[in-house]
Amino acid sequence: MINQGKHNLLGVLIDSVDYEAAVEKIITATLEKQPFAVSALAVHGVMTGLLNLEQRSRLNYLDLVVPDGQPVRWALNWLYKCGLKDRVYGPTLMLKVCDRAAEMNLPIYLYGSTSEVLEKLSYNLKKKFPSLKIAGTQPSLFQKVTLNEQLTIANCIAESGAAIVFVGLGCPRQETWIYEHKQFLSMPMIAVGAAFDFHAGLLAQAPVWMQNVD
Repeated sequence: MINQGKHNLLGVLIDSVDYEAAVEKIITATLEKQPFAVSALAVHGVMTGLLNLEQRSRLNYLDLVVPDGQPVRWALNWLYKCGLKDRVYGPTLMLKVCDRAAEMNLPIYLYGSTSEVLEKLSYNLKKKFPSLKIAGTQPSLFQKVTLNEQLTIANCIAESGAAIVFVGLGCPRQETWIYEHKQFLSMPMIAVGAAFDFHAGLLAQAPVWMQNVD
């Protein structure tokens, strides 16, 4: 397990962790019922922080920012000698967390994308993890939400009995969402980008060999 803390990449703090450490941090926060904001950040996400001071502040407020892209991993290894052998890819992280959630009877919630995507995603996750409990789903409003709407969304998630929230809104909207909702939800919120479309079977991922080019 690799867990070496946060390191500065172009002003954005990235955690030097592997899958095992990331999952353990998320599950620990779940069991302790602690607010825990997580993002799987690739190069595009790092650049949003570099170019926008407000977004950089949001990203650096998150509890766990994992190196989603291979170039992010390379930079951590080159600059800080982290010795990371693999990135922590958002879609894969989602499946690993779902696996543990199913094993430990921890209900999940799916927020973002469209009703069609959520329906297919829920079906595929239940097929892959038969004991996984999906406490609820909610599509994106596709607009900037007011404080009252944030509270309504948070209350809906909390009342569902969910223990973990996966957020699929795309970067940087999803990072902004978990930043804004952290104060309202005492559970992990994990921004996983295109994972919803991938696992719903609506968007093809690059071949594994291409993803792992070193």
